Amino acid sequence: MNYAVALVPGDGIGPEVVLQATAVLDALGDRYGHVFNYVELEAGGKALDTAGEPLPKSALEAARQCDALLLGAVGGPQWDTLPGHLRPEQALLGLRAGLGVFANLRPASLLPQLRAACPLKDEVLIAGNPTGQAGFDLLIVRELTGGLYFGKRGRNNDNTVAFDTETYSRQEIERVLRTAYRAAMTRGKKLCVVDKANVLESSRLWREVAAIVSEDYPAVETSYMYVDNCAMQLIRAPGRFDVIVTSNLFGDILSDEASVLTGSIGMLPSASLGSPDDPAAKHGHPMGIYEPIHGSAPDIAGKDIANPLGAILSGALMLRYSFGLEKEAAAVEAAVNSVLDAGLRTRDIAGLNAPSIENPERIVGTRDMGDAVLKALEM
Repeated sequence: MNYAVALVPGDGIGPEVVLQATAVLDALGDRYGHVFNYVELEAGGKALDTAGEPLPKSALEAARQCDALLLGAVGGPQWDTLPGHLRPEQALLGLRAGLGVFANLRPASLLPQLRAACPLKDEVLIAGNPTGQAGFDLLIVRELTGGLYFGKRGRNNDNTVAFDTETYSRQEIERVLRTAYRAAMTRGKKLCVVDKANVLESSRLWREVAAIVSEDYPAVETSYMYVDNCAMQLIRAPGRFDVIVTSNLFGDILSDEASVLTGSIGMLPSASLGSPDDPAAKHGHPMGIYEPIHGSAPDIAGKDIANPLGAILSGALMLRYSFGLEKEAAAVEAAVNSVLDAGLRTRDIAGLNAPSIENPERIVGTRDMGDAVLKALEM
């Protein structure tokens, strides 16, 4: 099977980690009989430097012709003083809206190899965890193309007042809720709707729509929680959560909080999905943007020390959600676990739960970590 993958290596460490992710995809293609045809595009800071805008129309149109998009990172201090509409991050907003991806899935779990990196005590990790183990495995589903980030904004005439508007429609809420419910059906069948319904009218609409949509998923246990309480419960008992679904702003904050509990933000992938019923969807699966959540990290760019595992695992999510290649996705995830079991660590996860004397911890760079995953795939 042939798949067209739009590549946005982007800025900072983006090109380094994307290079390792595509090497893994190509190795899988050789092993399972798939061909990944890459279409490299400029977006973010790099596009600003060459084209004068963060997302050229030609790049968006080329991305629309592909089956999925794999992105490294965008942004950097050299563009921080630009006006809002020219910031590199506008490329992300433009790609999300232009490709119709509205649901951001951010899995967060505590790998046993990285237990020492989690700041929580064992008794906290056990609390509320149905497995009775010291750990957690949750999924945050964030609405991605509505809410405060896309609402009306501005300033008054004398520049003394600024405003940003939170706006949601029933249709926007319903479609991300259904994505979250479908995910919950494949997991622990628990879904928590997170909002601020005691204050925000938009949150009250979220609850109204959730009450209706939940009737279509009777096997899923639905609960509701205010965002401030959820932020606290993620620290007090993360094991109580299975799937969290929430608005754009709240999801942005809560998913970053959850990432800290996993050991390193460099480990975490994400998937931003559209609807499988969208005419742009290919192979019967939703269009998706896949990216590690770590950002461009310009301070370590070009030093061969960035952790590529978040990007590699983002490739695994692409295989699963946009291509329906579950066996291949599981092979990538198993290979990542294998290299961690063997004691290989990039600097951001070094010193965390070193394995046995037979397999002592060894610090490796970006390229060597990618090569190690490739070798593990061959086993």
